[in-house]
Amino acid sequence: MTVVQMAQSTTGGDTDTRQDAGGDTRGRTGGGVDRGPSSAANDCARAVGLPRPDGQDQYTISEVADFTGLSAHTLRWYERIGLMPHVDRSHTGQRRFSNRDLDWLAFVGKLRLTGMPVADMVSYAEMVRAGQQTFAQRRALLESTRADVLQRIAELQDTLAVLDRKIDTYGACLVPGRTSA
Repeated sequence: MTVVQMAQSTTGGDTDTRQDAGGDTRGRTGGGVDRGPSSAANDCARAVGLPRPDGQDQYTISEVADFTGLSAHTLRWYERIGLMPHVDRSHTGQRRFSNRDLDWLAFVGKLRLTGMPVADMVSYAEMVRAGQQTFAQRRALLESTRADVLQRIAELQDTLAVLDRKIDTYGACLVPGRTSA
């Protein structure tokens, strides 16, 4: 699963167990495996729609940069710091990204929007690679991040209320028929 597999890929027979963008283990077809609550990140990314169906999903770094809005430099940096390990390579050594990589990048983008420090995102990625025994630690990190986001939302709501009061004050001060400077 390249990047999103985030390491542990077990192949045996016709079942390929991998980890999705949120770090949950699931069967390749998803059949019979509990994907858990954090698979919502993967579902969200899939809802947006991916450019190519699974199995035909080989993207160059420039295609991924165009699709995600991230620069090629950022994508290489993510790989270098361990946020996106195991990107497949072509026979000529060029990076080849998959839909799962795009799912992972969508999830990382959401983590970035939360204000999560890059070091914590890398720690999360390392926990995903470590496997199911890190579920509790991953949950704790995401719960902590969620609490931070809720606090930021409350602060922004307070700030919005102040702005609304100030705007109302200026509106009340305007005399009809008179233009303001």
